[in-house]
Amino acid sequence: MAIKPLLDQAKEHFIAVAPEEVQSQVFRHIKEQQASGVVFGLQEGDPAPNFTLASPLGERVNLYDELAKGPVVLTFYRGSWCPFCNLQLRAYQQLLPEIGRLGGQLMAVSLQSPDNSLSHQEKENLTFRVLSDSNGHVADSYRVLYELPDYLQNLYEKSGMDLAKFNQTDRWILPITATFIVDKGGIIRRAHVNPDLMKRMEPEDIIDQLKKLTE
Repeated sequence: MAIKPLLDQAKEHFIAVAPEEVQSQVFRHIKEQQASGVVFGLQEGDPAPNFTLASPLGERVNLYDELAKGPVVLTFYRGSWCPFCNLQLRAYQQLLPEIGRLGGQLMAVSLQSPDNSLSHQEKENLTFRVLSDSNGHVADSYRVLYELPDYLQNLYEKSGMDLAKFNQTDRWILPITATFIVDKGGIIRRAHVNPDLMKRMEPEDIIDQLKKLTE
């Protein structure tokens, strides 16, 4: 199932209903990141940094321990408050049987607190691991972490969203949305990193890459 049409619909809805100030600031930030010249995210062929993060129920999940079982689809998302992220995670949930058949597993990492991750997992009926990286160390190691500019912080605060509190940290930080497919040897074989939060890796691309790893 392609998710681009769903994301495009969500973008059209955002443009139709969001106040002009919100739209202009969000699109301003996307353009600034795109024009910055910064190469966001680790690249294909790079080693995937190991990490240990907690699941909402306190399970400690180590990437390399899981890679010993098979490849991992590792996705960084903004949070449960992001409609584009929710569309992506629902689409990836539908992929789980095929991912499992190919010997892989899916992990989703956000900066939101474990309690908010648990609420998100239950609300969306997500059965894959949803992990909390509240301090952003893992996102930073994958080169997808950024500080929100003042104008976005002000925008969020006006809408009643205290992002630092939501993530249980003292910083206004988020990950650029990114998906990495990591092979059993810990090497990134496919990377999709895009400052445009309204674009995500297609499910078909995930399955195609996992098939290549099992050939």
